[in-house]
Amino acid sequence: MTGTVQLQSNMSFVYFSMFLVGLTGGIASGKSTVSSQLKELGCPVIDADVVARKVVEFQSPAYRLILKHFGREVLLENGEIDRKKLGQIIFSNPEKRRLLNSITHPLIHKEMFRQILLYFIKGYRYVILDVPLLFETRRLTRFLSHTVVVYCDPATQLSRLMQRDGLSHEEAEQRIAAQMPLKEKRGLASHVMENSGSREDTHRQILHLHTKLEDSMEFLVVRAVALAAVAGLGGLFLYTVKLLIS
Repeated sequence: MTGTVQLQSNMSFVYFSMFLVGLTGGIASGKSTVSSQLKELGCPVIDADVVARKVVEFQSPAYRLILKHFGREVLLENGEIDRKKLGQIIFSNPEKRRLLNSITHPLIHKEMFRQILLYFIKGYRYVILDVPLLFETRRLTRFLSHTVVVYCDPATQLSRLMQRDGLSHEEAEQRIAAQMPLKEKRGLASHVMENSGSREDTHRQILHLHTKLEDSMEFLVVRAVALAAVAGLGGLFLYTVKLLIS
């Protein structure tokens, strides 16, 4: 609990010096394509899936806990975690899914904060957090100035998933049902990226979002608030020192 409180405090500090943008979607909705194109445009992106793979690397604390609770059947021959096998288990068992999330999510958020801090030090105005379960967990939403959902219609999502992962109709439906419906996520987002049509149409929307974020002056406001707070604390400190030595 103490670690969670400290992480929230740290995230609050960064929030008052830059702004954060949450990018999410559903399985096979095209979020990875949008994320990749934003990176190509120079947007700083932290991918929660990449971080998730890092925190469960061989013999890491999360790796050992997963092995303890899920057994050796979730390992590949080389000893690494078989993500496909683990995915099959958690998508068919909500209790197992919650268990895995309780193991990995705190570590994922800690590593994401470390990367956010690096971008902050480098002087970036904002950072995009690519988080598949952004609205499901809700742990990060309080720190976000904008939320973006990559949306496609249900039929397109199902077809893409079956084709991409070689799943049966039933398997694909099961995986989609394990997540919050895209329609519901769409209603929670401040921006919606329609990805049911052509690549060109999606790219135009990406360019529009990129321009909006680049032109935003929000970072000036929050940095001004941060500087004012620091200046106020500094003034209070000097006043206290004067009182003590007078």
